[in-house]
Amino acid sequence: MKNPAEAAQVDTELNRVVELRHPEPHAVLGLHSDADGALIRAFRPEAVSVQVVLPESGERIAMSHRRGGIFEARLPSRPGPIQYLLEVEYPGKKVFTLRDPYSFLPTLGEMDLYFAGEGRHERLWERMGAHPLHHHGVSGVSFAVWAPTAAGVSVVGDFNGWDGRLHAMRRMGASGIWELFVPEVGEGARYKFEVRPGHGGPRLLKADPFAFRTETPPATASVVHDLARYRWADAAWMAARAQRTDVHHQPWSVYEVHLESWRRVVEDGDRPMTYRELAPALAEYTRAMGFTHVELLPVAEHPYGGSWGYQVGGYYAPTARFGHPDDFRFLVDQLHQAGIGVIVDWVPGHFPRDAHALGEFDGTALYEHADPRKGAQPDWGTLVFNFGRNEVRNFLIANALFWLEEYHVDGLRVDAVASMLYLDYSRKQGEWIPNRWGGRENEEAIQFMRELNDTVRRKHPGAVMIAEESTAWPRVSQPTSEGGLGFHFKWNMGWMHDTLSYFSKDAIYRQYHHNQLTFGLLYAFSEHFMLPLSHDEVVHGKGSLYGRMPGDAWQKRANLRALFAWMWAHPGKKLLFMGGEFGQPAEWNHDRSLDWHLLEDAGHRGIHSLVRDLNRLYRDLPALYDADSEPVGFQWLQPDASAANVFAFVRRARQPGRHVVCVANLSPVPREGYRVGFPLHGRYVELLNTDASDYGGSGLGNQGWVSTEPTGWDGQPASALLTLPPLSVLWLTPG
Repeated sequence: MKNPAEAAQVDTELNRVVELRHPEPHAVLGLHSDADGALIRAFRPEAVSVQVVLPESGERIAMSHRRGGIFEARLPSRPGPIQYLLEVEYPGKKVFTLRDPYSFLPTLGEMDLYFAGEGRHERLWERMGAHPLHHHGVSGVSFAVWAPTAAGVSVVGDFNGWDGRLHAMRRMGASGIWELFVPEVGEGARYKFEVRPGHGGPRLLKADPFAFRTETPPATASVVHDLARYRWADAAWMAARAQRTDVHHQPWSVYEVHLESWRRVVEDGDRPMTYRELAPALAEYTRAMGFTHVELLPVAEHPYGGSWGYQVGGYYAPTARFGHPDDFRFLVDQLHQAGIGVIVDWVPGHFPRDAHALGEFDGTALYEHADPRKGAQPDWGTLVFNFGRNEVRNFLIANALFWLEEYHVDGLRVDAVASMLYLDYSRKQGEWIPNRWGGRENEEAIQFMRELNDTVRRKHPGAVMIAEESTAWPRVSQPTSEGGLGFHFKWNMGWMHDTLSYFSKDAIYRQYHHNQLTFGLLYAFSEHFMLPLSHDEVVHGKGSLYGRMPGDAWQKRANLRALFAWMWAHPGKKLLFMGGEFGQPAEWNHDRSLDWHLLEDAGHRGIHSLVRDLNRLYRDLPALYDADSEPVGFQWLQPDASAANVFAFVRRARQPGRHVVCVANLSPVPREGYRVGFPLHGRYVELLNTDASDYGGSGLGNQGWVSTEPTGWDGQPASALLTLPPLSVLWLTPG
């Protein structure tokens, strides 16, 4: 018999269980041995009766109600472990037989907790969240969630009527991680975490930050998913990717895609295509067009479709809008088998305030900063990650590795890097906190990005990290060992802005803006650049690329063809948003399909054919990509012919070989007998003429080739008199 003090202590512990504020309910519930034998306790509120069932003998032992829904029964001492079931009767003679979740040991080990606390658990997703598994011979799901200041956490879902009293979790020491193995739950079960803040206040019902699957928005529950089920068929691609570590000397022509609006199924109520419907269509189209990669706008789960995926709610789950997670794997698999790489837009800079998501996850600023001067993003009304917290950095770095490993994506385009680098980003004086040196650089975010990029390089050779960084921050795409941020590529936002500004002007004014096309070459080799004509340039009233071109319909098409050929010849990898490749006149609308019917029009079909041919030539000619980031790869021939709106330059590879001469006449006036210098004396083949009749042009040109004269010009030993069609770009190479 316990003395009064011991009895009082037991009562206190039982009360904490009933009030759902016990940090370790396993210490009270389940099977416990003492001097009098074995005691089994179960917390089953609303139950009429509970019995212990011993499967081996068939013995049944009635449990007595102790208090507040806690039942207990004493068993005689017996050798070895005791296997038992609970038979629970509810009003209306509803009887359920179940395994006791409090009879199982933890599924997390000490090393998991240690590395998670240190922020160095590189496979954190394998331990956190919900995992179907066999634990001590019993099938079920292991749940784990980080909520360090919570007074209590329960897992709720379909399997317990969303009743937080039935599956209270245990806190794993000082880690702040709560864990519970729930037997006889499996694939497809919906669930959330019921968090009771340590400071009091109402309970919080939170989706799992590590959920691998979610309900289809606007529903917000997490769904149990077994990551191990899918069988990949892209082993050859993945093996080859691991060997392609010299990414800067490879061709990159990237097709940027918003899955919901690329192509919709009109025959079925104008709905988006599913992942499985997209897979063959997108793979076939991208391969036929000659793109090397697709870049998908964010696919991680997000509550509001109008954010295009940039306000992420579920970092570890492909959006359920288009199907099951394995269906997204199928999409990646099909693209790989077609020889197409897959880049995913990734958003570590901010997250939305939706009540079910990461904000104030345990009742405090957990993933975000508490001070809004650091924790709020004024541009988007979102919250900013606390990069100084080990667990937060670990959450994000593990997430990057997760997409590269579990979904075989080939790279991540990191969104809004500038918003992370600068403490005063989009903030007025007094709305931000300087760093310890009084500066505006976010030292914690800088360290996070360096650690992120170093980890990806080490763990996944051949995968790439691409920064959308819009300022002059130095060495974004240089290794961290050389003082850089460690990205492989940086979007060249300056090139994009200047180039579109120039091409949008009527030709009569272009001579006064000549430097907008030449200025970029002053810094073109300071970073490993990607040239983006992205989704951001065809929304919010900017119009489409086609719509921004000046002149009548013929001139718009000619200007757009010239823009693309200029871009494909310019140093830097290429990225084009969907619809641009056939000159869609309408501004992009995320709720409707691209205007594919335009391919029935010869003019738009010509633009489409040009982009296909640009990609083919680009991939075939190392001079156009091999030395993108090195001065040896580019030489001006005519940088200052502003009065004629003419530009000419040479592209070369690092090793001697075929070079390409690019000549642009960006005036609407054809120029006969226009002299341009050439590096060699002899015959040059006209590889490309954007004014060719096949592309919808006038057909003016040089009959497919020119022969140079031994007359020095433009600093070259030879030259030729060319016919320059209006609003056109020519590519020529020795042959």
